[in-house]
Parts: sequence; structure tokens; C-alpha cells
Amino acid sequence: MNYPFWEVSTLGGGLLIAIVAIFHTYVAQFAVGGGFFLVLAERKARRENDPVLLDYVRRHTRFFVLVTLVLGAVTGVGIWFTIALVNPQATSILIRSFVWGWAIEWVFFILEITAALTYAATWDRVKPETHQLVGWLYGAGAWLSLAVITGITSFMLTTGRWVETQNFWHGVLNPSYLPSVLMRTGVSFALAGLYGLITAYTVQPRESRDRLVRYCAAWLFPAAGLLVVGGAWYLTTIPEASRAMLTGGAIAMTLAFAASLIASVVLFGVGYFGLYRSPRSYSVTLAALLLIVGLTATGASEFAREGARKPYVLYGYLYSNNVYAGQEEAIRQDGFLTTARWARLSTEDVTPGNLLEAGHEVYRFQCASCHTLGGYNDVTPLVKGWTASFADFQLQHLDTLKGFMPPFVGTPLERRALAEYLASLNPWPSRGTIESPVPVAQAPQASR
Repeated sequence: MNYPFWEVSTLGGGLLIAIVAIFHTYVAQFAVGGGFFLVLAERKARRENDPVLLDYVRRHTRFFVLVTLVLGAVTGVGIWFTIALVNPQATSILIRSFVWGWAIEWVFFILEITAALTYAATWDRVKPETHQLVGWLYGAGAWLSLAVITGITSFMLTTGRWVETQNFWHGVLNPSYLPSVLMRTGVSFALAGLYGLITAYTVQPRESRDRLVRYCAAWLFPAAGLLVVGGAWYLTTIPEASRAMLTGGAIAMTLAFAASLIASVVLFGVGYFGLYRSPRSYSVTLAALLLIVGLTATGASEFAREGARKPYVLYGYLYSNNVYAGQEEAIRQDGFLTTARWARLSTEDVTPGNLLEAGHEVYRFQCASCHTLGGYNDVTPLVKGWTASFADFQLQHLDTLKGFMPPFVGTPLERRALAEYLASLNPWPSRGTIESPVPVAQAPQASR
């Protein structure tokens, strides 16, 4: 507990990270798939001598580059900003453990943005072969950036041998790394095809548009294959407890996982039967709906993946409330507030006379990283009617009763303080104060 706590009152820190991260994921994976989409579409247009398709690729290159580079860069910085404030301990560990991974990714990112800007600026100014080479460099740089970052993001759930060795390669080449790369590559291809479908409405004549619609819909097929293989493989590599949460152990994670599966089936089914086999059924409305379905599948799967780490932020190493796994007993001996350097009270300051104040302080550091008061994942309805003794019992067995929550750590008095605070948040109305406003008339006796 080396850092101060930043409380996000309504959204909660976890949801704030999810919003920024999922939006960045959309843009980043779109950049990867779109890079390959543009250069392959240009190659197809030149090989088939199709001026309509070539003009389509030329017109949309600048828009694509602006969207991916600007939004990608802004949301990338936004992720660093939010995770550093919400979970500075985990951010510090990731930086110290994978600093060379970040450095390598920055090299590929520089290659990506340089090639993308060059590709957009050199239409009709260089030889077609040279222009396509620049496009391939852009696609390669974007995919290599994805491959490096995936090693770090997948590590957070499947830490593997890194927990014992702290070895860079044990962290990056973790059990779920390869299936994660397959899935993210598949998502990138799918988003590229969906982007093409959205913009295909600008193409005339109708015959050229039909060919483009079939070409864009065909991008969903390799995406489906990569997602099926990668997804099935991925489920075999994650911890059993995480797999259980996705398949019924935690309702929010289960619903998100189910939503991603259903949306994926709908997307690929409509893409094949509705557009690839029958391109004349295309409309920009249908393309927009498919894009929404695709983004829903991606967002839901990202939400489920993030949630599957609970109760950890780095699985088996650091709990979501910044307590290191394995230090629970030591903290119970020394006191939690004493180890929380930025707490306003220390363990020695807790007395029977300030239990609510101390309980609020314990709540801030042990609970508020996931829960809010009156916002997302609000704790008040969860403790409605709890007495202090019942709350204390729950806290003693928290990780047993709710496997997605970290154990309570602290002295018995700190636990009692938190129990008193939780009991004060949403008590039942006292039965002794409830009076009937209207006297109840006595029922008449039946005549004999």
C-alpha cells in the first residue's frame, strides 16, 4: 500500500479503466486489421485493374489513418493515465517488470505511424509496388505492436511461472499468450471487414459495390476461424477459478461471456448468409447493425476477460485492492491501516469511539477499488439490512463466500470497524418505529 487512493465516486475505478481500455481496444485492433485491409484491397484493385476499388481505397486511407492514429494515441495515453491513478501498484509492477517490452512496442508503434502517414501521403506519387510495400510495413508494425502488448495484457490473468521467477520471458510468453494473439488477430480482421462494409455504400455502380461487399464479408471467415481456435485454446489455459466465473460462477462475467458468444454467432451468420452469399441484401443500416454487434462481442469479451482476474489484478500475485498475495497474515498481525502509508489513521488510532471513521478509512483502501457508494457496483444495496455482527461474519469468510473478492486483511478491531461502517450504510428501518396509520377494524363475528 505505497500509494494514495484515488476515489472515482460514480463510475468506480474499475469501470473507468474498462471504458477507456475497451474503446482503445476497438481502435487499436481496427488499426491492425484495417492496415492489412487497405494494402490487400489496393493489391486486389491493381491486379484486377479495378479503378472503382482503387479509388475507394484511396479515398478512405486518409480517414482511416486519422481515426486510428489520433484516437489510438489519445486513448493509449488515457489508459496509462487511468491505470496509474486507479491501480498505481499494479502499474508500477508492470513497468518495472516489462520495461523492455514497452520499449520494443514503442519501436513498432513508431514504425506503424510512420508507415501509415507515408502510405496516406504517397498515393500516386511512388510506384505501386513501393506504395504497397509501405502498406505492408504499416500492417506489420501494427500487428507486431499488438503481439508485444498482448504478452503483457494476457500475463495479468495467466502469470504462469513469473510469480516464482520474476523472469521477463516467463511473463510475456505466459500460458494464454498465443491463444490471445490468435483471438486479437481474428478480432482485427473482423473489424476491418465491418469497416469496409460501413463505407461500401459510397461505391457506385451497384455491381462494383456488390463485389466490394462480398470482399469485405469474406474478411469475417478467417476471423471466425482464428476466434474459434484461439477461444477454445484460451479457455484451457486460464485458471480454473476464472473459467468457473465465466461459466456460471459470477453472474456479470457469465452474462458478458454469453453475450460475446451470441453476438459472434449472429455476426458471422449474418455476414455469411446475408452478405457474402447475397450481396444485394446489403444496406448501410444492416452494415451499421453488424458493426454494433461486432463491437458488442468485442466489448463483452474484454469485460469478461478483465473480470475473470478477480479477486486479483495480477493473478496470484496482487489483489485488486493492492494487497500482495501471501502477505495476508503479516498484515493481520501488524494492522492494515499501519501498512497503508497514505491512510489518515493508523492501526493504533482505532478505538471503540471512532469505529465508523476507521471503518470508512478501511473501506477506502480495501473496498473502493471495486465498489462505490451510490454509483456503479454500489455497495449499499449489497449490505442492506446487515447488522454489524453479520457484516463481521461475512468479512471473516469473505473470500470463501465470494470467490471473486479478496480476503479481508487487518486486525480484529479494524475488521469490526469496517463491519460497523458497512452496517451503517443501509440499515433496515427499525421495527419499533413502524406504526399503522389507520386502526384495523375488528372483523365481525359470524352469527351462529
